[in-house]
Amino acid sequence: MAKTPGQTVNRRQRALVIGRMPVLEALRAGKREPAALHYLRGAKGLNAILNAAGDIPARACERRELDRLAKGEVHQGAVLEAEPLPVEKGDAWAQGPFPETAMAAVLDGVEDPHNFGAIVRSAAACGADAVVFAQDRAAPLSPTAVKSAAGAMEYVTLVEAANLVRCVQRMREAGFWMTGLDAQGPTLIWDTDLTGRTGVVIGSEGKGMRRLVRAACDALARIPLEGPITSLNASVSAAIAFAESMRQRRGRGGAE
Repeated sequence: MAKTPGQTVNRRQRALVIGRMPVLEALRAGKREPAALHYLRGAKGLNAILNAAGDIPARACERRELDRLAKGEVHQGAVLEAEPLPVEKGDAWAQGPFPETAMAAVLDGVEDPHNFGAIVRSAAACGADAVVFAQDRAAPLSPTAVKSAAGAMEYVTLVEAANLVRCVQRMREAGFWMTGLDAQGPTLIWDTDLTGRTGVVIGSEGKGMRRLVRAACDALARIPLEGPITSLNASVSAAIAFAESMRQRRGRGGAE
C-alpha cells in the first residue's frame, strides 16, 4: 500500500512491527498503512526490506537507538512503524459470507504470545482464512506475537470475539463444522472430517477448552500419541490439525 505525498499515520495509532520477516511481510502484504522504517546502519541482508519500503521514510539507526525503539524485542536490524493490525469483531464476522471450503482457527484462552503467533503462522501456511480469539483470556496482538507469527498475521483475517461461545455457535449456524482438539476426545483427528467449512478449536496451554466452548463444538478429536510424552504444545497440536485438514482437502480435489 503506497503512501501518497504528505500522507501520515497518526503516531497514537501506530504499532511496532519488529524483526526482518514480520517487517518484510507487513510491507509486501499491504494490509495496513506503513509510516516509517528504522533499520540498523551498516547491516547486511536488508535489501529486500528496503526495496519493499519504496517511498516510505526509512532511517538508518545505530544499534542502541534501534534497541530502545524495539523495547527489548530481538529486532534483527529492522523495525517498522505502521497502523495496528485490522481486527474484525466476532459477531459481525460470523455473519459471513464464507466460501464453502473456509477454514478458521478458534483460540480459547491461548495466552502465551509465542504460542499465539505460532498458531497464526501455521494457520496461514495451511490455508486458513481466519483466526478467532476471545476478547479476554487471550494473548494480545503484541510485537512478540506478531514476530512469532513471522509475517503470517498480515495474511489471515483476525477476529476478536466478545463472547467466544456465541461466536462458535454462530459459526455453526453459518455452516462451519466445529472440531475441538481434546486429548480425551472420542475420535482420532485422522478420522474426523476436516473438509468443507471447518473450524478447529484450540484450548489454553494448561487447561484446554472451557466447558461451554467444548459443549458448543460439533465434535471433539484427539491426536494419538505413542511416546513417553503424553501431551503437546497448543501450537503444535494446532499445526497438526491444520495440516490434516489441508491433506484431506487435497485428497478431495482441493488446492494443490
